[in-house]
Amino acid sequence: MSGDSLTNVAVVGASGYSGKELLRLLLMHPRIELSCITSRQHAGLSLGEVFPRFRHSRSEHLRFVEPTAEAIAASGAAAAFLALPHGVAAEIAVPLLGKGLRVIDLSADFRLRDVAVYNEFYHGPHPAPEWLPKAVYGLPESRREEIRGAQLVAAPGCYPTSILTPLLPLLREGLIEPEGIVVSSMSGTSGAGKKASEDLLFAECNESVRAYGAPKHRHLSEIEQELGFAAGLPVVITFIPHLVPVTAGICTSISAAAKPGVSPEALTAAYARAYGEARFVRLLGAGKFADTKSVTGTNFVDLGWHVDPRAGRVLLSSAEDNLGKGAAGQAVQCFNLMFGHAEEAGLLNF
Repeated sequence: MSGDSLTNVAVVGASGYSGKELLRLLLMHPRIELSCITSRQHAGLSLGEVFPRFRHSRSEHLRFVEPTAEAIAASGAAAAFLALPHGVAAEIAVPLLGKGLRVIDLSADFRLRDVAVYNEFYHGPHPAPEWLPKAVYGLPESRREEIRGAQLVAAPGCYPTSILTPLLPLLREGLIEPEGIVVSSMSGTSGAGKKASEDLLFAECNESVRAYGAPKHRHLSEIEQELGFAAGLPVVITFIPHLVPVTAGICTSISAAAKPGVSPEALTAAYARAYGEARFVRLLGAGKFADTKSVTGTNFVDLGWHVDPRAGRVLLSSAEDNLGKGAAGQAVQCFNLMFGHAEEAGLLNF
């Protein structure tokens, strides 16, 4: 589905932070026409009324509608982006799939393969377990060919993207031990979404850094799943997320035990093999640390790496925009693969 034709798409749950970022990217996409945007809160209002920044865009007068499969399908959408909370996304995804739409889900509903793991981490039965084996985990640098043919793509979480991107190549090539991996990540406050919470008030977050969600953050489920696939055996890690007083961006630091004899050059070669042709992974090189300032507002994830021979550890550093490569940008990247467009279409915004 390439060439000059436009693909009609819907954004379901278009009023949250990820939904708004999706709209921004899709409005700039040369091969996309917005045919439907949904929001229970804003139904009946136009895009330009709800988001003044999108006034004078080509979809300024498109009106929000209630999120029903019938209304979305009637708009002529060939694909739907779901920017909804977990548990809610599956309720609309299944009927949309039944109507022949291709679905890119930004929630956690279809990221896991094991129903029991979903129940453990999300504290309830899965709403559509029959779709778990059919969904493709939407990390393009790892599942590019599977994504091309997918009917349902589960876009990874923001933390998992920043953790899996540096770790997967090293586990696949046996350069690090799968035991004893320790991850510390720092995220901007937009990662918590728009829900009202005292912990997210400006006066609580400003000039403060704090850990949260340990020892069992929900994203651990998909992180350990994908690490286990790469290592060929179960992987359990320690993950400590932190909230930092910025709007967007994730900086992740990882420590892992190095296999004997591993050098910086070996890591450099492994990353070159994995990501040498990857459009949105930027390899900073040995001895470098990633910086969120360089990636916010983009779809890039930056990687740096070190070998600490004194401790026998490998130290990895990554940075991304949690609303970009960690959510909306990655979803658009998956869309491009699914519909035969250039992978970078609509995403080279610096």
